[in-house]
Amino acid sequence: MKKTVFYIAMLWLLSLYACNDTGNNKAPSTDNETTIAEKWSAEKANQWYAEQPWYVGANFLPSSAINQLEMWQAETFDTTTIERELAWAEALGMNIMRVYLHDLAWQNDEQGFYDRIDKFLSIADRHGIKILLTIFDSCWDPFPKAGKQRAPQPYVHNSGWVQSPGQVILKDSTQYPALEKYVKSIVGKFANDKRIVLWDVWNEPDNMTGPSYEKVEVPNKVALVLPLLKKTFEWARAANPSQPLTSGIWAGNWESDSTLKPIEKLQIEESDVVSFHCYDDSLTLAKKINELKRYDRPLFCTEYMARPNKSTFKSSLPVAKENKVAMVNWGFVDGKSQTIYPWDSWTKKYTSEPPLWFHDIFRKDGTPYKQDEVDFIKKMTGKL
Repeated sequence: MKKTVFYIAMLWLLSLYACNDTGNNKAPSTDNETTIAEKWSAEKANQWYAEQPWYVGANFLPSSAINQLEMWQAETFDTTTIERELAWAEALGMNIMRVYLHDLAWQNDEQGFYDRIDKFLSIADRHGIKILLTIFDSCWDPFPKAGKQRAPQPYVHNSGWVQSPGQVILKDSTQYPALEKYVKSIVGKFANDKRIVLWDVWNEPDNMTGPSYEKVEVPNKVALVLPLLKKTFEWARAANPSQPLTSGIWAGNWESDSTLKPIEKLQIEESDVVSFHCYDDSLTLAKKINELKRYDRPLFCTEYMARPNKSTFKSSLPVAKENKVAMVNWGFVDGKSQTIYPWDSWTKKYTSEPPLWFHDIFRKDGTPYKQDEVDFIKKMTGKL
């Protein structure tokens, strides 16, 4: 009798599992029983990367948007500018763009957000460009607000960029279930979309924003972010994406595992492919690449190129190409983000275009800032 009851119970559980809807277009369950996919093995990651081209591209924000919200909200989603500027990227031979999402854009218009992402992916695909989507970000303004975004502060680098999630949500763990739903839904919606090459789950998670917003940052920000970053990887994996996951290390000593900060250890341990930032000269870039090779995984440099720091296309791309390290520079077209100005524009007053642009490649009319740079990029990508 006991065996009969046991077998009936097992058949009932199996029938429930078989009836579960696992369609690609349905967001996964957010309950605690969701199966979490495993981190990719190094072998799987390297097999995947062997089938990929050498990726060269930029962090992309249309010149008409000051931040992620202005890029994605319905009222300011600017396909005309996106189309034009991605065409310039295609002409350079760029084949990847890193793009930031925002939880408030999803919260306020979930289906519309999906539709606009799909539209953006279609435009990029027509230009032969894969997309690296970034889910969360700890940089700049910690108090994002949906709706109309403020005008740029003249001559200031990223004067309107906003964090996601904002500080109010970060400090309130009762709002984390909404973040869980967001991550599982957005990754689940595009889990098998071949136009997406990689998910960056959190940009610079321990960034305390320096002189720009440090006076209003929550002092224990890193302590709050650390467990949430771990959960974000789990939530993204629960959606079973076909694309790899990553979170880039950006400031620290990477010589050995013992010199890594706790948050860097977590980023490395959870990433399917290893990503990092390097705004330094060619020797430093080569050193960082060699240090990270010990993980035996594909390497993506998801931010570089700050001309005054001697981080340039000519200094960086040859080193990266030799090692097949994907390279995604910061900035593409000089626009409302104003990243032609350096980071110190938050403390140093500028009244005109800087003598040397910090980031960006093109002016708004499509004229290259430096024609020799454009020619060099084309040479490296095979367009010349």
